[in-house]
Order: sequence, then C-alpha cells, then structure tokens
Amino acid sequence: MTSGIHHVTLITRNVQANIDFYAGFLGLRLVKQTGGFEDGEQLHLFYGDALGSPGSLITFLVWEEGARGRVGHGQVAEIALAVPPESIGDWLTRALSRQIRVEGPKREFGEPVLRLKDPDGVTVKLVGHDMPAAHQWNSAPTRLHSVTLFTETQEETAAFIKRFGYSEGQCEETVLRMVSDTDFVDVRNVSGFVPGIPGTGIADHVAFRAKDVDAVKAAEAELSRLNSSITNFHDRKYFTSLYVREPGGTLIELATDGPGFTIDETPEHLGETLFVPPHNQERAQDLKVIMPQFAMPGEERIAMRDLPFVHRFYTPENPDGSVILLLHGTGGNEADLMPMAHRINPRATLLGARGRSHEEGTARWFRRFGATQFDQADIHSEAEAFNAFFEGAIASYGLKAEDITVLGYSNGANFAAAVMALFPKLIRRAILCRPMHVLEDVPQADLSGTEVLTLAGKSDPYGKYAEGLNTWLSKNGASLTAETLNAGHQLSQDDITRAKEWLHL
Repeated sequence: MTSGIHHVTLITRNVQANIDFYAGFLGLRLVKQTGGFEDGEQLHLFYGDALGSPGSLITFLVWEEGARGRVGHGQVAEIALAVPPESIGDWLTRALSRQIRVEGPKREFGEPVLRLKDPDGVTVKLVGHDMPAAHQWNSAPTRLHSVTLFTETQEETAAFIKRFGYSEGQCEETVLRMVSDTDFVDVRNVSGFVPGIPGTGIADHVAFRAKDVDAVKAAEAELSRLNSSITNFHDRKYFTSLYVREPGGTLIELATDGPGFTIDETPEHLGETLFVPPHNQERAQDLKVIMPQFAMPGEERIAMRDLPFVHRFYTPENPDGSVILLLHGTGGNEADLMPMAHRINPRATLLGARGRSHEEGTARWFRRFGATQFDQADIHSEAEAFNAFFEGAIASYGLKAEDITVLGYSNGANFAAAVMALFPKLIRRAILCRPMHVLEDVPQADLSGTEVLTLAGKSDPYGKYAEGLNTWLSKNGASLTAETLNAGHQLSQDDITRAKEWLHL
C-alpha cells in the first residue's frame, strides 16, 4: 500500500513574499503554477523537489491581501520539512541573517527542530532527520517530514489517520505521533481551544498518497459506507483525488502519485509557464491577466509600496509606457477590470486599486445609504486618501501623470468623477463607464486639459443620471466625449471598442 503525505495546501495573501520565502530562503523548486481548479481566477503555486515528487510538495492558493484566518482545532496547524541533522546550525544562521523569526533549536521526539514563521505567520519546522529526497533540488529541504493536526477528538482523529497507512507511535505531552513508512502526522489534543477560521495564513488541507485512480475509487467506496463527509471525485490533471473531513474537522485529500507535473512541462522547465485548467481555456488570456504576477528570486521586480489603497500591477511583455489605473465597481477588486483594460490596450501597464469602504462584505469606494444616497463625508475622506495614493504611486513607481488613464466602472467611475471635482488636475484622462454624480454639493473646478469619455447604458436604470455629470464636466472645461451605448448597467464589448477608438488605439 502506498502511504505517507502527498502534499499540504495553504493560503497566502502575498505571492511575492511567498515566493521569496519558499523558493528563495528555503530553496524549494517552484514546479508548477496554475489557475485554481475550483476558481480559475485564483493562482495556485506548487513547490517541491526537483520533479515535484509526492511527499515533497507544499502548495499555496493565492488570495492577494485576503482576510487572515485563525489557527484552531480542525486544521493543519504546522508543517515540517526534513533537513540533514548536521545542517540545523547552518539553517539557524541562515534564518538569523535573513531576519526570519526563528525559535530553537529544541528537541521534539528526539529530533532537533527549528521553528520558523513564513510571511503569512504559518509555522514551518525544519527537523533534523535523514529523509532522502526522491529527486534532490540543490540544498533545499529533502521532503515533508510531518504535519501537525489540531483536534478536540484526538483518539477519533488518530484512528481515522490510520486508514492512510499510519500506525500509532510515541506520545509526547499532548501530541500523539502517527507513523508511516515515509513520514509522520502529529495529532495534538487541543481540547477547549478555539476553532480554526479559514483565511490567509491557514492550511486548507493535507493530502495523503494513493497509488492510482483505482485506489482512490476504492477509498471513496469505503468512506461512503462509513457515511463520511466525502466530496466529489476530482481530476486535478496532475493527480486524481477526493476529499473527506476527519472526525476533528480537518480537511483531508487522497491524491494519486501520478501522472505528475512533467505531463505539460519538461523536467528542465518545470514551473516556468502559467497554466489554466482545461475547463477554463476559453478565458485563458483573461485569467492570466487577473492572476497576480511575481518575480523569482534574483529576478527584477517592482518593489511594492505601502500606499493608502491595496493595489496591484500587471506588466505586459512589451509595455508602451502608458498606464491604465483601474477603479472597480461595487463588489469588485483590484483585478476585476484588468481583462477589459488589457483588451483595450494589450501593451499598457495596468494598476488596479481596491476600494476601502465595505457594504455587507463587498468592497466599494464610498458608503451609500440608498440607491442614490451616498455618505458625503466618506466620499470626501476617501477622495483625499486617493489623492495621496495617486501622488504616492507616481513618486514611488516613477509614473507620469500624463501617461495615466483612469478607467472606472459604476461605483469606481462615480468615485473618479468625485475625485476630479474635489482634486482638479489630479486625473488628466478618464474613461467613466456607467457614471453619475454622487456629490450633493458639487464644487466648481478647473478641468481644462482634462479629457473624459463617459459611457452610459441606454437601458441602464441609472443611465439618466449621467447627463448631470456630463453637463458639469463640460461647464468646468473638460474635453468631454459623452456617449450612450446600446447596453444596460453591465459592461459590454462596445465599451472596449469605444475606449480603444477614443484612445486612438
């Protein structure tokens, strides 16, 4: 029977910091980057040994600037990697020189252990244990040594883990060690501790190895007879799997050893290409624009700054020097308009920002009291913050105001119009899709030299409000092109066509 850990999957909120820690500091190989199979807009990274062998894999779902989770029972709380025992001192020195938080060395189950924190706060242990790598990658840790599960039902959790080829080993304080032929699962009794909350900095699941698809199907049949909380059978292209929750609540996956990561990349070029799951091929180009970019250790990268709004760049292969600054609609995020902007100008650098006001969990640029009633104080304060963001982005990233076109949709377009009223001359060029005025007391402003394209929707219930904004823009000196498209409130291909024409592309 094939036994042991196949991989462990966690969630990160900062892809660049994640790359720098796992591929940079730890030296693991990035063996695959894909869009998520459940959510094609989500980047999924796989680290491992030279070939991404089962037992070496740590994978990350990327939720850029996503809400933080909480470690608690019903979760994988710690991951551990095996390193040669004689290298523990070198790893300690390396961590201290990189200013990485480290504790130890101390001994656990008779083994020397260093405890590190990754950029998301995940506990990563380096354990001195001779576990040869299936395919060694430089001086990286050799493989997964263990995972630690937090549970309130230690006996039941341990009994469930046994079905994946583990037996009970030593018990040290509140931790029961389960042993397979290749690695360990430490089941820690945390009775009375808080339950885990999903989010960034938290493990999503641990996967155990299955020899082949038949083994997965056999496990599915067995678990179904036990009335376990099994989910659907999944083909993940690189392995086939199913999921189940153990009695303590931790999500567990059973994954086949094959076909592996070399089915679409050669061993020499693993991890170099961003792949989109087969069922998302029609959206492949849009998805590649939406997913966050990163630089491998040693490569040139944009040094991201701490500005008032969460933001993200997309840099095309052959940029033309122009920048499109994106302001999403209600419920959107900094990447929502990137596919549209990329279609308008494939050579433009895209800078997406995220609104800071929230309404029932959805991001907005300012609060509202009703369909056409808005929090005026919030508009003013957020516009002031945006002014600081805009000027900070220019100074921090070497941008030029005259090269920036603001593209706003709905709430984002309304916000851009308010910014132009409160901070004239800040925005030099803007495309406002489905806009309206949201300021109750609209000031006079010198908009001479400001170019604006407004795109209203003929069947948009809010379309009638665009006329007032257009009148104000014209009266205050903006060079205005105002059009009404045969559309509703949603964006259409006509928006892209008209924006291209207006920008002379």
